[in-house]
Amino acid sequence: MPARRPTVAAVFNTSPHLVDLVRRACEPAGILVVSLLPYQIREGGADLKSFLAHYDPDVVVYDIAPPYDANWQLFKHIRSLDSMQDRKMVLTSINEKRLSRLVHAVKEVSRQRPSR
Repeated sequence: MPARRPTVAAVFNTSPHLVDLVRRACEPAGILVVSLLPYQIREGGADLKSFLAHYDPDVVVYDIAPPYDANWQLFKHIRSLDSMQDRKMVLTSINEKRLSRLVHAVKEVSRQRPSR
């Protein structure tokens, strides 16, 4: 019987420190965290389509951080990609109280994704 693959969360956040905090909060709950920094996507340093195809995340966690307008526009662009269709998303912003809810939100959203 094949092993079940772990829940995968792709975290797009401007702060590597916050990505690390999310990783340390999620991994004990069995969630594998992969990440890209939004500027890597915006400046073309990362191939988002290949990233999504390779990791096939169950949920994408996107942080709307300053500069809000630029990051909101990038979010809208990412959300419009064909490779994002049917992917669940969790939006965050800079608010430490919400970090504790993030693990719960990732679990809940990933359960709603249809099986492959």
